[in-house]
Amino acid sequence: MSFDAQKLYELLPAIYRMRDAEEGEPLRALLAVIAEQIGVLEEDLEQFYDDQFIETCNEWVVPYIGDLIGYRSLHGVVPKVASPRAEVAHTIAFRRRKGTATMLEQLARDVTGWPARVVEYFQLLGWTQNMNHVRPEAKYAPHVRDWEKLERLNRPFDSNCHTVDVRRISARAGRYNIPNIGIHLWRLGAYRLRRSPAVPAAPGDTQRFLFDPLGRDSQLFTRPERENEITHLAEPINVPDPISRRVLAQYLPKYYGEAKSIAIEGVDIAAINSCDLSDAAAAWAHTPPPGRIAVDPVLGRIFCGDAQAAPPLVTFHYGFSADMGGGEYDRAATLDAGAVPIESVPAPHPAIQDALNAVAGGGVVEITDSGRYPVTPAVAVHAGARIELRAANEHRPAFVLSGALDISGGAQAEVTLNGLLIAGGALRVASAAGNQLRRLRLRHCTLAPTGEPSLIVQVPDIVIEIDHCILGPVQIAAGAQVKITNSIVDATSESAVAFSGIDAARASAGGALSIENSTVIGKLRTVELVLASNAIFLAALAPADSWTAPLRSEKKQSGCVRFSYVPPGSLTPRRFRCQPDLEIASRIDAAEKAANGPIAQAQVNAIRADVLSWLAPSFSSLRHGAPDYAQLHESCPVQIRTGASDEAEMGAFHDLYQPQRETNLRIRLEEYLRLGLEAGSFYET
Repeated sequence: MSFDAQKLYELLPAIYRMRDAEEGEPLRALLAVIAEQIGVLEEDLEQFYDDQFIETCNEWVVPYIGDLIGYRSLHGVVPKVASPRAEVAHTIAFRRRKGTATMLEQLARDVTGWPARVVEYFQLLGWTQNMNHVRPEAKYAPHVRDWEKLERLNRPFDSNCHTVDVRRISARAGRYNIPNIGIHLWRLGAYRLRRSPAVPAAPGDTQRFLFDPLGRDSQLFTRPERENEITHLAEPINVPDPISRRVLAQYLPKYYGEAKSIAIEGVDIAAINSCDLSDAAAAWAHTPPPGRIAVDPVLGRIFCGDAQAAPPLVTFHYGFSADMGGGEYDRAATLDAGAVPIESVPAPHPAIQDALNAVAGGGVVEITDSGRYPVTPAVAVHAGARIELRAANEHRPAFVLSGALDISGGAQAEVTLNGLLIAGGALRVASAAGNQLRRLRLRHCTLAPTGEPSLIVQVPDIVIEIDHCILGPVQIAAGAQVKITNSIVDATSESAVAFSGIDAARASAGGALSIENSTVIGKLRTVELVLASNAIFLAALAPADSWTAPLRSEKKQSGCVRFSYVPPGSLTPRRFRCQPDLEIASRIDAAEKAANGPIAQAQVNAIRADVLSWLAPSFSSLRHGAPDYAQLHESCPVQIRTGASDEAEMGAFHDLYQPQRETNLRIRLEEYLRLGLEAGSFYET
């Protein structure tokens, strides 16, 4: 029953209420306090009932309910396990389905955040037929005329039977054996690009086009059809898998069309062929007849049987590891919400330069499509004002420059670039008279790496912030300050220059640098390395190199390098738990303990040489545009894959927390595998 102050007061005899009114109602005030406390008690009693259920209990009760059912906590690095409430709620249902393939698949997807496919390898074993248990599908030799079985061979969707493999699946060595369960994971995401103009394969070509806005061959990916609850094992259409030519030809309706993996605006599915458009001398092979359009999903190419008046608008999906560089992902939290006015391109301003001129006193130029802009604008901002040149949320326009994009501003001016893909030229803050730009921000931008400088800052006393970007070499004036986070700086070669001063030879020291959770490919020289944390510096000296060290800070008494890979021979401030220094020191210490004293210099040199021979970053690809660009390879030493300050991986993809996801999966598999089964996880991308 609920009591309020008036109801309690009315329960009193009338004589007391009359006397209370004569005294100024002190009794009514007392009952108001009592009613308030009764309300608190009633609410608390109701919450006691709610606390018996995981769906309605207070947050502090969740661990206690979890403890009652033996729940083990995980690293909260993916949404499904960021709060244990949902997982505790699912625990009973999972245990009822313990060991089933669909349950293991949903579990793997929930705790890793990656699409998954579970394979029971014991069902793919070929054997001699028993007349009492005939399995006509269990044949050792696959049907060589069945293209799909051959296409899926040794992939997660393989339906061919195999001979027994006795190696341990938990070590990712063997697969096909009686107790084996395979957990196949797709780490790369399928990123969409909508209504982007295809690029002619050659200037003036009206029939041959490429999907990629920069005119490169690119593998197209499946837009996965995902389910909230797994009721069947994942099929190829449910995961972000690269699309093959045969699969596209056979299952074209699943992959082609609006809201699907591939679409060409204005082209009906009946006109599409899947073809191999590889190079054949100066032309492409297997071109279609007039009236047809050929698509090669492996190379990302289009051939139109009829000449086109303009490049077609295409929608497609490409693969990448994370929300980094320009992309059609959610960037709403990074947009400057307070900047006004907002001038939009292509409407009402058809030209980007016109929109920039309109906000010279402060504001935003927002590009509202994912078009391709062959322009070279200039950004100029008045003193004390700030400009943001950005892509609208979930869009990625491409700027194809014919020269340098100059940025200038008056005293205390600020410029931000957000969500753009820029190629063909560099961003330049020139040391022209009156250029006193105070701050330059690059957020979620790609300055396509080509080996030539992609960012040139000649103005001192400027702060440069680079966050979630991919860019080529950087030249920074000595008096500037640079902060790089969650980014890739790629000089395209270990011996090329990635960061330096502004001299023509790129041999002088660049401005003071702070870098966190980033990967640098190429040599680096800075006035001061203020902080380097969880970073990878992949650099080496070329033969007869004029540089004295692949990584060099002129000031060695200030600054810090921590939890990073630092190439041998580097000259840096003090280091803390950096590789390969840490591994060398650990092995020397172990050798000295075993010898009960110091060891000879020759043994120290042997330990050092041995560690340096294998402890170095290895990447799946270092070619910009490849789906697995800058992704650490599975064979990369564990000292780097788990060497960050929080035991995540070093480098640009630190915030993916891939080692923690792997740990989550191992913990749950121990709990949910049936007795006698053994599981192994395999990365498909």
